[in-house]
Amino acid sequence: MNVYEQLRQTHRQRVSDGAIAPVWPAAESASRVLLLVWSQLGDFDSLEYAWWLRRDWARLQAAGIVVRAIGIGDRAAGQQFAQFTGFPAEALFVDPTATLHRELELYAGLSINWPGLKPSQTAWVNLMLMCAGIASPGTLREVLRGYTGDRTAPQLIDDDTVIDDTPLPTLKGAFFQRAGGHGWQRPFELATLRLRNMTEVLGKWGTYVPDARYMTQRGGTFLFDAAGQLLYEHRDRGILGFAANMSYPLSFLFADAVATAATMTPTSEITH
Repeated sequence: MNVYEQLRQTHRQRVSDGAIAPVWPAAESASRVLLLVWSQLGDFDSLEYAWWLRRDWARLQAAGIVVRAIGIGDRAAGQQFAQFTGFPAEALFVDPTATLHRELELYAGLSINWPGLKPSQTAWVNLMLMCAGIASPGTLREVLRGYTGDRTAPQLIDDDTVIDDTPLPTLKGAFFQRAGGHGWQRPFELATLRLRNMTEVLGKWGTYVPDARYMTQRGGTFLFDAAGQLLYEHRDRGILGFAANMSYPLSFLFADAVATAATMTPTSEITH
């Protein structure tokens, strides 16, 4: 069975109403279908991916791209994720035991069986090793990019944005001009967004991660045309490796993505 048929036949709990429903969009007018199989909803990758989608949501709609996402967790995790990220709850589904990930043969992450540890404890140890770059290629380089900046990436935080939900003192987006000017990803800008995500998850850990056994499981991106032809796929190989181009993770969708991204500023909400 190919990926299209697998996803067409997949039913999971929809976050908006709790119904068990097809993850594939119903008879909608769509030029393309973007189907995202996310890791744990409390994972860096899932939260950051949702941030990029929120940023370009109007553009996705204008292009006729219908988005659906399935993340590891339960409905409560999905509801909190949707509330925090602004990702539409009606487009979000949950898979508590990562069954779909295994069916699609997505990378399960480091899976060393540590003697004497419970499954959840084993997952924690393996996750920490992956954060250190073990069995997680590119992770350390990507973490470093969040601190050093990236002149090939767009500006991430609008100058007027107030950031007051991290352990750091409240600051405005204009602060990052001091580190590198305007119009590109300045030093510490991406790291600040990631710190915001981490603060959110750690403060609501039991909600975001109801079962820690699946913390190392990675996800995948699948883009189809209106006829169900697979146009693009990306299978994550490590933490913070959810896109082929992490400077602009949605570059595979738009031919002029990088140039356009550099002129855009973050939006305050998703409209749908």
